Amino acid sequence: MNLLRAPLSGRTWREFGYLLTGLPVAVTAFSVLITLFSASAGLLVTFVGVPLLAFTLLTARALGQLERARARALLGLDVAEPEPVGLSAGGSGPMARIGAVLKNGASWRHLLYGIVYFPWALFSFVSGLVLWTCGWSMLTYPLWFWVFPTWTDQPGLQLYGDGEGNGVWLDSPPEIALTSLAGLLLVLGTPWWFRALTAVDRLMVSGLLGPSRLAARMWELESDRVTVTDTASADLRRIERDLHDGAQARLVALAMDLGLAKEKLTEDPEAAARMVDEAHGEVKAALTELRDLARGIHPAILTDRGLDAALSSLAARCTIPVTVTVDTTTRPAPAIESITYFTASELLQNISKHANAHHATLDLWRTDNRLLLQVTDNGQGGATAHHGTGLAGLAERLDSVDGHLLIHSPPGGPTTITAGLPWRDRTKTPTNPLPEETP
Repeated sequence: MNLLRAPLSGRTWREFGYLLTGLPVAVTAFSVLITLFSASAGLLVTFVGVPLLAFTLLTARALGQLERARARALLGLDVAEPEPVGLSAGGSGPMARIGAVLKNGASWRHLLYGIVYFPWALFSFVSGLVLWTCGWSMLTYPLWFWVFPTWTDQPGLQLYGDGEGNGVWLDSPPEIALTSLAGLLLVLGTPWWFRALTAVDRLMVSGLLGPSRLAARMWELESDRVTVTDTASADLRRIERDLHDGAQARLVALAMDLGLAKEKLTEDPEAAARMVDEAHGEVKAALTELRDLARGIHPAILTDRGLDAALSSLAARCTIPVTVTVDTTTRPAPAIESITYFTASELLQNISKHANAHHATLDLWRTDNRLLLQVTDNGQGGATAHHGTGLAGLAERLDSVDGHLLIHSPPGGPTTITAGLPWRDRTKTPTNPLPEETP
């Protein structure tokens, strides 16, 4: 059914519209750019040629912006803006701006697109229009072949003629039927030809009118740096809040209790002993909070024994049974190991709070140069990574180290969340790991 619906689908007509509008756009862009470029090249021996060449490149960038908008509207191809024309630190005058335009690689790629797109647009326009016209004309031939015997002296559409009255006409019922069948095949095949042509257009627009790989990578690293900085700041605020509201408050109360106990030591030894006993309980509670806080920063078991033991410890503290399988023979870099641990911790916490599940599995394995963590539960499903959710923040955190988060959680469950991180070898072992918990 998809094959039969393809000729009438919206995608086919949008791609056909892209091919039809491509030729006038290409002719205009080629004419303007080749004229300006030729004139500027001829005038380079004078001062006028340099600013004219810069103007040519800026014109190419403006035409490229229109092309990106056309591709977005008709092909659904959303290409990011290329890197802007940056100014050097030497100045911001006219010559500095002209130099920045001439040094900008994206500007030259736009000019190249305007030149090479013209022959391709011509080929796409002619081939696409001929196939579409011939296909529909042949398919509907039984509806209009009567025009020839009625209004001309020919019995039908002529395939061959020698100019002396001898020729081949499509006039018999079998020939008309075969013509219509051939038209049907052309009509059914034309959408796929359109898609092949526009696939090349997509590559040209993405490769020549979008940002370079280096610029895209720089923007991605900048975004990742902001994410990492925000995450670190949030973690520091959380640690400060936990220390202020938890252990610090307990230690302040402990100091006050010990001060009162010291005053009552000579007057009421029994009351002082009770107060010291209560202070001892406060010390234990403060130690417990400090241990939990240290575990939230970086658990000692992860440093000393690796992910296998650390993930098993996480599973043991989960509110539902969790089956843990770890298939790694070596340990990754400490940063990857830490992110993997806290990713598993957050996923298990989400299961405990929101999934309404009865059992979960946690699998960790290495494949090629990736470390994969997969957590599955038999809960109610419906987990999403929409903006503002915990999974959205987790996905951003993984993306900051070139990782990814895949979520499969249909309503009713089960939910499977897979986190992939780049494998980086462990270069060294920390020399000062966190101390083990003391009783």
